[in-house]
Amino acid sequence: MGYIVYDGDVLEFKVEDRLLAHLQIVIVNKFRQNESFMFSWKEPIETGDGRSTVWLSPQISLRFKFAGSRTVDINPTWLAALYASASSGRGLYPEAEPDHDPATHLPGGSGTHVDWATDRPEPSKTRAARPPHRA
Repeated sequence: MGYIVYDGDVLEFKVEDRLLAHLQIVIVNKFRQNESFMFSWKEPIETGDGRSTVWLSPQISLRFKFAGSRTVDINPTWLAALYASASSGRGLYPEAEPDHDPATHLPGGSGTHVDWATDRPEPSKTRAARPPHRA
């Protein structure tokens, strides 16, 4: 089970490495577009069975911690569903992996370059570039 470290604190969000890898791709690419969004998840019964939400922003430090060392195969169908979720009003929400066409299966350890920008919808509006960092 991997987890996310958000602004120095470990989120109480533990997840299988496969889902974490897909979330990482979506989150990092949203940050590259200088986009902020909500990220919500359902809490396990042990911690109260509620739901938690954090605001993700490119200005906040984020680290993905995987339990295993192997890369996972990427499912473009799942990525598209997660991108759609992240761009919605409710924000990014972990979803079960949908079925996908084996022809679109992307091996994680293949070393093949994948342009993730082609696997997600175009942004609805143009955003300004991030202002320069001033010390």
